[in-house]
Amino acid sequence: MRAENGRAAAVLALAAVRRGSFSQEAAEAAARGLDEREAALCARLVYGTLQNEAYLDFCLGKFCSTPLKKLEPRVLDILRISALQLLFFDRIPPRSAVAEGVELCRALGSPRAAGLVNAVLRRVSEVRDSPPEAPGKGTAGYLSVRYSHPLWLAEEFVSARGYEGAERLMAANNSEPAVYLQANTLKISGEELLARLQEGGVKARPGRLDGEAMAERPGDIRRLPGYAGGLFYVQDEAARTAVEAAAPRRGERVLDACAAPGGKSFAAAMLMGGEGRILACDIQAKKLARIEEGARRLGIGIIETRAMDARRPAAELEGAFDVVIADVPCSGLGVIRKKPEIRYKPRAELAALPQIQMEILRAVSRCVAAGGRLLYSTCTLLEEENGGVVRAFLKDGGFTVRQERTLWPDTDGTDGFYLCLMERSQ
Repeated sequence: MRAENGRAAAVLALAAVRRGSFSQEAAEAAARGLDEREAALCARLVYGTLQNEAYLDFCLGKFCSTPLKKLEPRVLDILRISALQLLFFDRIPPRSAVAEGVELCRALGSPRAAGLVNAVLRRVSEVRDSPPEAPGKGTAGYLSVRYSHPLWLAEEFVSARGYEGAERLMAANNSEPAVYLQANTLKISGEELLARLQEGGVKARPGRLDGEAMAERPGDIRRLPGYAGGLFYVQDEAARTAVEAAAPRRGERVLDACAAPGGKSFAAAMLMGGEGRILACDIQAKKLARIEEGARRLGIGIIETRAMDARRPAAELEGAFDVVIADVPCSGLGVIRKKPEIRYKPRAELAALPQIQMEILRAVSRCVAAGGRLLYSTCTLLEEENGGVVRAFLKDGGFTVRQERTLWPDTDGTDGFYLCLMERSQ
């Protein structure tokens, strides 16, 4: 089914997310063929609905006589995107949000639900200025509903940050992040890149790192000035910070053990001034083509790729690298701002991750030369995947921690990220 406007596209995209698609891919696919304005509306509705799903359901449940779980999934999605407009969007008139919700029922094949949708949305519009308050304020349960995080995750954040810190973090998880564009310093300086972007009409400002520009709602990255010429690549400030902590130097040998999509290898190459050797590996061979394509666009000639299970590096790699980067597979709960659907992963699915992470860390540590550096990093905020893994690894001996840091979306303005730089004894 092809969507006629941004609202219809959002409903189709949310159905795709339920089937397992990532939100960005689903929104882009559903909005294909729409003009820029409608495509942008689709994206805002998809991300906003996923970010606020529990709270939207709480509000809708106050006014819907039928239990939400018994509604047709498509009808519930129509209610959610319409309630989102009523409760979170300032520029859409309430009457329009209600009418469009009713029309979506007819247009998307659920005309019998139009009356229910009309009645519920009218009630929601009446409380727009004083929406229902989630119960239990001051508890993790309140935060779970108000900021639409699973209760177990809200409890984790309260344990790690305290109630107020957890609330700030969860609010930041529901915010719209800037896009970090890292200058390809092999070709252009950060100042020159920023000027080029601004001259091209991109809303961008300097980032906190050298050569970094922060762009607001840049749209299709491939259409930005300088992309085709390889003048920049996209990488969050947190990931760039981790590579800078490892400080790869000119002429050094670097192993990026879990490299896809390639950002850390690209950052390392630039810090090395394009001199040395980088072996970028990934367990999925098909992902290596993306790294190779990015390296060609950026004009980086020191990156080699290899399909490899990081838990089983080849014998000839042992002791062969000055820097080993282990950005391991993780729960991804630090990038909720960009992938809001990640928060809904069942906790049971995450239980096996620390064991996998430990296996990778132990295996690739053998590839570090005497006196070399080992960087362990994740894009999650769960202690059992971060410091818990590192502390267990350090019991094996042979490595000393040189830097350990957690970056938080609310205090650092970056992805949620953990890094630990270790040095191998001589």
